[in-house]
Amino acid sequence: QVQLVESGGGLVQAGGSLRLSCAASGNIGTIGTMSWYRQAPGKQRDLVATSTSGGYTNYAGSVKGRFTISRDNAKNTVYLQMNSLTPEDTAVYYCYAIVTSAWDTGRYWGQGTQVTVSS
Repeated sequence: QVQLVESGGGLVQAGGSLRLSCAASGNIGTIGTMSWYRQAPGKQRDLVATSTSGGYTNYAGSVKGRFTISRDNAKNTVYLQMNSLTPEDTAVYYCYAIVTSAWDTGRYWGQGTQVTVSS
């Protein structure tokens, strides 16, 4: 099994910054895509940013230019640097990863970390 543990959420004022981290542990062979999603109250879970093992990154239009996804493959960790935060960024942020072990490939979610941006 694989576990994803997020950290770094919290309360910040509009215009501020936060850095989220997501560390993968367990039965890990290789990690492919790692992504961040978010879900605001009453809304669906939406993709925020993606990082592939080949170095490709992609962002939702609403965060492009403000958020940066990065990863440390040696630490099996993905980060999300969030700048110029607005109240519309308030949500639970989830880490997602595709992990291949010796015998299968699985898709895993973290437990989520709350980000609240006050106006």
